[in-house]
Amino acid sequence: MPEYDDDTASILAGTEAVFTEAYIAVGRVHDAREAGKTNPAWTEAAALIETQNFADKLTTSLAKRFDSASANLTRVIAGLESDLSQPLEGRGVGAMAGEIRSYVHSLPEGQRMGFIQKAIEAGDERTVGAVLGGVPYLSGITPEMATMLLRLYHENTNPRAAKQLRAAKAGLELIGERGGLLFAEMEKAVGAKQAKVQKLRAAKAAAEKSFVV
Repeated sequence: MPEYDDDTASILAGTEAVFTEAYIAVGRVHDAREAGKTNPAWTEAAALIETQNFADKLTTSLAKRFDSASANLTRVIAGLESDLSQPLEGRGVGAMAGEIRSYVHSLPEGQRMGFIQKAIEAGDERTVGAVLGGVPYLSGITPEMATMLLRLYHENTNPRAAKQLRAAKAGLELIGERGGLLFAEMEKAVGAKQAKVQKLRAAKAAAEKSFVV
């Protein structure tokens, strides 16, 4: 993942761990399938059922781990979104702030956004605080514009948090895209379709009824 580095490793630790566990679990099922073939007490069908039982236990555990990793990332995203959306309260007071807002309002409508963006990029806290710390219409911008510029300001002043947010979203997307592959890979590891194993289980259960005292 391009978002993975020293700044985001802790954010993606849970995602990395659950995919590693899934990889190992699928390998364990492959190994169990081969081991089952060497058990002289098991028929091919019995070995298949036991392998599927083992795979089911691992899959159930992993499904919970994937859900937990998704929930953790969702909480991280919510926290970072909140941090990167904090209003600049108390920055837009004073005569100078009023003059700055008046100046921005006097600019042609198509130039206001660009002017404020340049102030953000230049680290001009006085101008940014005056505009984004006040009511948007006093500077001739809409609330939507103010929200977008506020996010740009926070991302510019806290690039690490912005990077972590991108990483958390990428991790959540990765789990959504690839988490479901676990079931198909487990089926390959078992060596048979679920429907076949279910039929074998049903036949085994029916046969075992004859031995009930």
